Amino acid sequence: MMKCARTLLLYADSENSPDMRYLSGLAIPDPFPAMVTPSGEKVALLHPLELARARKESRFDRVVATETIRKKINPKTKRPPMSALLATWLREEGMRQVRVPAEFPLGMAEALRKRKIAVQVSEKAIFPEREQKTENELREIRRANRCSAAGLARVREILEAAKIGKGRSLRWGNRTLTSGILQEEVAIACLRAGGEAGRIIAAGGDQACDPHCEGRGPLAADQLIIIDIFPRLVSSGYHGDMTRTFLKGRANEAQRKLVKTVRDAQRKALQAAREGTTGEAVHAAVVKYFKEKGYETSLAGEVPTGFFHGTGHGLGLAVHEAPRVSPGAPALKKNQVITIEPGLYYPGIGGCRIEDVVAVDEKRAKRLSKFPYQWEIS
Repeated sequence: MMKCARTLLLYADSENSPDMRYLSGLAIPDPFPAMVTPSGEKVALLHPLELARARKESRFDRVVATETIRKKINPKTKRPPMSALLATWLREEGMRQVRVPAEFPLGMAEALRKRKIAVQVSEKAIFPEREQKTENELREIRRANRCSAAGLARVREILEAAKIGKGRSLRWGNRTLTSGILQEEVAIACLRAGGEAGRIIAAGGDQACDPHCEGRGPLAADQLIIIDIFPRLVSSGYHGDMTRTFLKGRANEAQRKLVKTVRDAQRKALQAAREGTTGEAVHAAVVKYFKEKGYETSLAGEVPTGFFHGTGHGLGLAVHEAPRVSPGAPALKKNQVITIEPGLYYPGIGGCRIEDVVAVDEKRAKRLSKFPYQWEIS
C-alpha cells in the first residue's frame, strides 16, 4: 500500500465500494470508516459485529471498536451519530486533515467539517495501483471468468436441447424459452461455480441492438442472441466478463457475415493489445476494420447503429474500471486487465458482440477467459 502525504479516509461498505474492498480485503455490508495514515498504516473503525472477523481476515493493520470511541464521547450516549464517532476517532488518532475519494458521502464530509475536521476531495484515483494487477488478482479474475464460462455453457446446453415450434418459437421442455429463463439458469450456473451473476444480458433479435438491454420475453429461432455475463466471485469480489452471441436454427448470410466480421475484429484487437500501445489505437483498429468491411456507424434520430461503444474497459473489483479501450485512452501498462468486446448492431439483422478478458503484457496479451466461439446451433 502506498504511503500518503495526508490521511486517506474512506466511508463505505466493502460489498459495493471496490476501493474499500481493495483496502479491507473483506466483504462488509454496512458502511464503515477506514483510513490509511501518512505512514501507510491501515486502520478501521468497526461495529462489534464485525470486529472478530476483521481482526482475523482483513488487511487492516489495526481495528478499533466503535464502542471504545463511543465511551470517549459520553459513556451514557448509546447511539451517537457516526459523524461524531468518526470525528472523535480522527482526533484520537491525531488526524485533523483528511483526503477523501470523490465518492465520499457529501453529508458525512459536511458533518466532519462542522466538527473541525478539514476534508479535501481527491481528484485522482485514490488507489492507482489497482490498475496493474498482482499475480493473485490475475488468478482471481481467471476464476471469475470460469463462472462466466459456466453460464455460457448452460446457455449452449439449453439452446441445443430447445426445439423449434410454430412461428419459429423456441420450446425448452414444456415451456416457451424466454430471456428470463436463460437469465435464471445462468445465475444458478454461476452460483454453483462460486460467483454471483447479478445482472445478466440475454437479449435476442432487435433487443440485442441495444447493448445494455437485458432482454425480456420469448426468444425465437433464427435470431442472434447476445449473452453477456459479468459475475463477481463470492470469495474475493473480483469480476469476470464474457460475451458470446448464439443463434438457434439457421442463420442467413447477413447474420453469418456480421458474426464473422465481429470475430475477426476481436482477433485484431486482441493482437494489438500490448504494453505501450494506447487503448485508443486498439479501438481505432476495430473501427477501421468495420469500415473496410462496409459496416458504417450512423444515427437515425437518437438511435445509433453499427459500432457505437468502446472496444473494452478495465476489469477487477469493479466491472467497469480503468483503463479504457476507447477514443482518447492512454498507453496500456503491463498487468492491466481489459476486456476486448467489439460489436455490431443493426435492427433487422440483429446484434453481435464477442467479449474476452486479457492481461496486458509486453508482446502479447494473456488470455484470462476461455469459451468456444461456435455460435450457430441447429
